[in-house]
Amino acid sequence: MTRGQEFRTVVDQRWSADPAHLMRWEKSLAFVRGSSALSLPVSAGLDIGDRTPVTAMLEAHFGCRFDTTSVDLDTEPLDVATRYPVVTAFEVIEHLYNPLHLLLEIRKALDPAPSSRLFLSTPAWKPGFLQSPDHFHEMPRCSLDALIARAGFEVARSSEFGIRSPLFCLRGFRPMLRCVFEKIRIYELAARR
Repeated sequence: MTRGQEFRTVVDQRWSADPAHLMRWEKSLAFVRGSSALSLPVSAGLDIGDRTPVTAMLEAHFGCRFDTTSVDLDTEPLDVATRYPVVTAFEVIEHLYNPLHLLLEIRKALDPAPSSRLFLSTPAWKPGFLQSPDHFHEMPRCSLDALIARAGFEVARSSEFGIRSPLFCLRGFRPMLRCVFEKIRIYELAARR
């Protein structure tokens, strides 16, 4: 964590090498590849948050450069000079006090074409004793769907996947519970017009 920003994840080599992150990125990219809305290559992309190894994977898939953000996502505008046909926000909104603000800002940053997409993922709700102390929001599906609708998006498709290997699950009772409850919910969203 960074000083004064206890809920901000430090993206470094150790964090990037975590097997759960690698599995999450692979499964997220497989979901993105399943979209038929966008013709490749696209002109530009925006990956919300710091640049991570998944940013380079997105660039390779979409055939364009992806910008990243460096503003306070709770309160500041995205301040983008371009409109993006694709925006990704993988595991970001659970770290925000105000995820609605970010979703409204993303909606403004999306290209107005009907094919433009936001790919959003966040941890599925789990019991409090399993929730991350770094997360403000781990929402049940109905709350997340209401937030998405309130921000002016409609769900084109969604999925859910686990991020732990079977061997991790065999390490004890708590790891077994994590394998049951620790899921990522991922969405392909289109802005309502």
